[in-house]
Amino acid sequence: MSNSLLKPKATAAALGTPRPPRRRSKTMRTLFPYLLVAPAVTYLLMITLYPGAYAIYQSFFLVRFQSWTPIGFENYTDLFSDREFWAALWNTLVMGGIALALECVIALALAFFAYRDPFIRGWRIIFLVPMLFMPSAVAFIWKLAFNDARVVSDLLIGIGLLEDNISFLSSIWLARMTLIIADVWQWTPFLFIIFVAALQGQDEEVEEAARLDGASWFAIFWNISLPMMRPVIAVAVILRGIDITTMFANVFIMTQGTPGGATETISYFIYRIGFKTFNFGYASAASVVMLVLTIIIAQVVVKRAFHSGRT
Repeated sequence: MSNSLLKPKATAAALGTPRPPRRRSKTMRTLFPYLLVAPAVTYLLMITLYPGAYAIYQSFFLVRFQSWTPIGFENYTDLFSDREFWAALWNTLVMGGIALALECVIALALAFFAYRDPFIRGWRIIFLVPMLFMPSAVAFIWKLAFNDARVVSDLLIGIGLLEDNISFLSSIWLARMTLIIADVWQWTPFLFIIFVAALQGQDEEVEEAARLDGASWFAIFWNISLPMMRPVIAVAVILRGIDITTMFANVFIMTQGTPGGATETISYFIYRIGFKTFNFGYASAASVVMLVLTIIIAQVVVKRAFHSGRT
């Protein structure tokens, strides 16, 4: 018997030839990316889509704990004729608009200097410290400064601007000012991070060409960097604006909507209706209306900004 009959046949691996990779089916290749993101999408749907759908469903009922009475669109008709709702919406627009404008201006100025100045660039992490505090802690700090401990009044008296202590939270515009200052102090770093990243991502050759033509740093920033940042600024403003509509911790801790509802934001209005009067269906209707208004405004601003950026 020959040796070829006694020896087993050599396999492809023994000969050093790699096996061809096992190919997945076409269906598996199509579904594989969706399977990877399925856990994250499921989680997001559970914490966003379900509560939103539940609020929409609840808004068509008169809800008193376990008692649900169908009333159709009555919550919405009552809401549109509710002066307190429109006042809360107006307060949110006024305080949020002023705070957002100040945050944009301050963040742009800080980003400009932090991006250019080597000394400030090395210490720009300090600008992020206010954002690391809990909103409730920030509200307590500013309440102590303006009202309870009267730190601000004592400072103003010390430099001769006041003769006696002022109750900041008893005046309409002073109470609004305290909320705006607290919001600006904490959330300006959020816009600062985005603006610095946008400046660092711009083409340096364009700025170098302008510098060779004799343009100053401010002229380069105003005429070149700022127009190029317009889409980024729009997205940052939308993100921060959406967050401002949920301004709650500062109002709850510092003013609770006083004096006379002048500082009641839409989020505090929803909280008051839902958890103080226990009219959960009415509070859900207010939440749905505010969500729709936020989406519409965000869409308009983003489309205009990106259209302007392309032109």
